[in-house]
Amino acid sequence: MTTHDVALSRRAMLKGAAGLVIGLYLPEKARAQSGAAHAFRRAAGGADFAPNAFIRIGADDTVTVLIKHIEFGQGPFTGLATLVAEELDADWSKVRAEHAPSNTDFYKNLAFGVQGTGGSTAIANSYDQMRKAGATARAMLVAAAAQSWGVPAREITVERGVLRHTGTGREGRFGQFAEAAARQPAPADPPLKDPSVFRLIGRDDGSVRKLDSAAKSNGTAQFTIDMREPGMLTVVVAHPPRFGARVASFDASAARAIQGVVDVKQVPTGVAVYANGTWPAIKGREQLRISWDESAAEKRSSDQLIEEYRALARRPGRIAGAHGDAITTLARAERIIEAEYVFPYLAHAPMEPLDGFLRWDGQRAHARFGSQLQTLDHQTIATVLGLKPEQVELETMLAGGSFGRRAQQTSHLAAELAELAKAIGLGRPVKLVWTREDDIRGGYYRPLIVHRMRGGLRDGKIVAWTDTVVSQSILKGSPFEAVMAKGGIDATSVEGAKEIPYDIADFRCDLHTTDVGVPVLWWRSVGHTHTGYAVECFVDELLQATGQDPVAGRLAMMGKAPREAGVLRAVAELAQWSGPGPVNG
Repeated sequence: MTTHDVALSRRAMLKGAAGLVIGLYLPEKARAQSGAAHAFRRAAGGADFAPNAFIRIGADDTVTVLIKHIEFGQGPFTGLATLVAEELDADWSKVRAEHAPSNTDFYKNLAFGVQGTGGSTAIANSYDQMRKAGATARAMLVAAAAQSWGVPAREITVERGVLRHTGTGREGRFGQFAEAAARQPAPADPPLKDPSVFRLIGRDDGSVRKLDSAAKSNGTAQFTIDMREPGMLTVVVAHPPRFGARVASFDASAARAIQGVVDVKQVPTGVAVYANGTWPAIKGREQLRISWDESAAEKRSSDQLIEEYRALARRPGRIAGAHGDAITTLARAERIIEAEYVFPYLAHAPMEPLDGFLRWDGQRAHARFGSQLQTLDHQTIATVLGLKPEQVELETMLAGGSFGRRAQQTSHLAAELAELAKAIGLGRPVKLVWTREDDIRGGYYRPLIVHRMRGGLRDGKIVAWTDTVVSQSILKGSPFEAVMAKGGIDATSVEGAKEIPYDIADFRCDLHTTDVGVPVLWWRSVGHTHTGYAVECFVDELLQATGQDPVAGRLAMMGKAPREAGVLRAVAELAQWSGPGPVNG
């Protein structure tokens, strides 16, 4: 396959989920036609060597790795770049990372099928893909050097960005061969290193320094909150005080009188104040007089909802996971232990609250923000503005944390950002800013959840277990519902509860899914934020009731969970566990 034989088509790009894209060299014409063209041609003259959708090598020897996952502190800039640099045998001091553009064909998460970050999948879904990208680039550089020196490629070694011919001692750096390498055919299946010879992957000796730490420490890293552009308007939105309320009427005369306020518009999510800076926008919002229609609003308090949930938990729900006959065995048990765990709504509170930038001229839109689900956000912006997806460019920015807050299944931030641009009209770039108070009061939350648990004991053993979970569905109404909510069971509500690592013969977990007007969203570790606590606390209750040591008792029930048992043994050894201490009371 030569560089001129490759057609840049959706079919070719998607052929083979393992990622033929990583072995694909894009000819100049195809690159210019693709939505990701700027990612390949950002350097002066567009002469960089870009052997695939993930790597760009410059004449100055720099290796830039395009990262398809958002970097918000969890480390994909360094982690994914390490995979490339290992197979490329690059000089780590020359390696750079930047976000890839929004383009599902090139940059989809192989675990999801869309471009997005979540579920601890960034390294897992990219491991082979990024290594193959590095190996492809290496092979093409070696081929170029071999051709230039008139020697067999097998006689060339690569170490820290330097190519050497073992026979003559000739050597050259990546940048010297970048242009020639671009003319080499891309190998269809380049060989990968044996892990035993890894120089970068898995090293913890400090030699692989994080690529984004210095810029974040010295203030040069650019986040959405740092965005400034000529003519840009900063916007804050007055959202309703109750979820589900709507604007009935508003008076903006006092807000418009604030110096720096440019305009006030009603948008689907509330009333927007456009200003020449964040401070006048906030001061203008404080002066708004809004009458809200609360006829469809959620008015129940947390205490009311908890009582409703507790009542629901006393009735069987829809079965999420079961084996044996837990109900019958409970009825025959010598003793029944019951426990109830109530988990409140929780805000994400990332360091950088939600924000976003959008420029729109009626024909094209350019958005910049910390998008965690680029495919959904990209499509949402196109839909709101009445554009085709190829008329929208979404540039992922560094984000100050997320914990799930930016992985919005409804793309509500992207939708609000597009609506703001649409309301103010063409040619006025807008930057949407949610204050900390906005996000805490009116953001999306980890759901309120109740677990009602019952355990049956007989002959000093745990013989039955039931767990009735009551929760809102995070997936309901989202594009993920069809895939992740089978049989009316939201998998995120019961993960870690519908199956547990303990051998209990008669087991049942059931679920009540509630309909509440409070918007909910996955929170870091999603279902395990509550199921882990409830399950392990209840195991402790049952083991204490049967007089068993909490470590030995668990291990005795983990015959079908050897990995978990191994972790528990290791932790017990590190903690020098010798049994529970005296109870103070």
